[in-house]
Amino acid sequence: MIDLVKEKRERAIVVGVATRDTTKQQEEEYLEELVLLADTAGADVLHRILQVKDRFDSAFYIGKGKVEQLAQLCKDDDITLVIFDDDLSPAQVRNLEEAIERKILDRSGLILDIFASRAKTNEAMTQVELAQLNYLLPRLTRMWTHLSKQYGGIGTKGPGETQIETDRRIIREKISSLKEKLQKIATQRTTQRKGRKEFYNISLVGYTNVGKSTLLNTLSDSKVFVENRLFATLDPTTRLVALDSSTSAMFTDTVGFIRKLPHHLVASFKSTLEEVVEADILLHVIDLSHPQMEEQIEVVKSTIADLGAANKTVIYVFNKVDAIEDRSVIKNLQSKYEPSVFISAHRGINILGLKDLLISMIHSSFTEMTFTVTNSDYKTISLLHDLAEITEQRYDENDIIITARVSDKTKERVEKLLDTLKKSKG
Repeated sequence: MIDLVKEKRERAIVVGVATRDTTKQQEEEYLEELVLLADTAGADVLHRILQVKDRFDSAFYIGKGKVEQLAQLCKDDDITLVIFDDDLSPAQVRNLEEAIERKILDRSGLILDIFASRAKTNEAMTQVELAQLNYLLPRLTRMWTHLSKQYGGIGTKGPGETQIETDRRIIREKISSLKEKLQKIATQRTTQRKGRKEFYNISLVGYTNVGKSTLLNTLSDSKVFVENRLFATLDPTTRLVALDSSTSAMFTDTVGFIRKLPHHLVASFKSTLEEVVEADILLHVIDLSHPQMEEQIEVVKSTIADLGAANKTVIYVFNKVDAIEDRSVIKNLQSKYEPSVFISAHRGINILGLKDLLISMIHSSFTEMTFTVTNSDYKTISLLHDLAEITEQRYDENDIIITARVSDKTKERVEKLLDTLKKSKG
């Protein structure tokens, strides 16, 4: 796909409908988020239009009268872009373009545009391109032009095949190719995770722009890209963090979630989001100061469940504790979300409390084991020190009796080592 470089910010209107399934207040909040998305994409929102209807209009999404008002408003204020808060059908897009004579975009299309502009690595760009093609395929019209001239030539067209059928076939072939490419990337990720198998893997998840990257920077003393915009991070970033002198863990920052996240985007980012599925612990980072905090929590929990990670151990990390004045809120949330910790990633408040909670959870999974090793078996003794936390060493003639605390992550390797020692003794 070719990304267009925007030389200047576009003038936009955002449009939403409050139906029987959503309240007017909820839709106003959704439009506020849509404004933030538009700003991230490079548009200035001049107007917000909200219509209350029992159901969406099948032809125009909003009522025909509202469409006429919208068209006039676009002419009066030189609007170039109209963004709708829900996914539009191909027929709705066509009807709205004809009536308003302006560029029409829905929420999914806007999010995809942001992802396309933010994607920097080969993996992210491949994932975004796949999501774009899946989004565009059902929306092809006869206005569609060739995606690439390289697909022309002998054997690429059937007899009597129309241009739109040819384009659909080209897109499907490209989708298939991108899926194969992502499968290879997923295999590489699996290999990378094997290298981290002996460490506890902790994934930071949460709504977009809640401070996950800032928290990773604070924990690891690194410089992951941080920006006060939606979807600042697309690629997962992993850092090894020492929680104390004897306990370390791998922390991975993941792409932020958002309400109405396009399902094809989730599917395309599967290899990235597998970090969530493979994690031992999830840190669900939450913006304590956000007015829609509880709804954002539910969106993240729902997305985690969709990924098949609902059974994971979760710590609720309420960020930006320094931004709230009513401290009674903390006590109420502590009883509702367990276990939970309240921090400020930016100011470093209670980071030690978060580390202590993680150390406690990791150590609770440790098993105490005893080994009898010959004094001269330096290799085994060294390996035990690498794989386990030695709590006691006693000497008995030519042997050392070692007591150690073994984590679930290394237990399998330690048990094999113990079997080898028993066989050598036997």
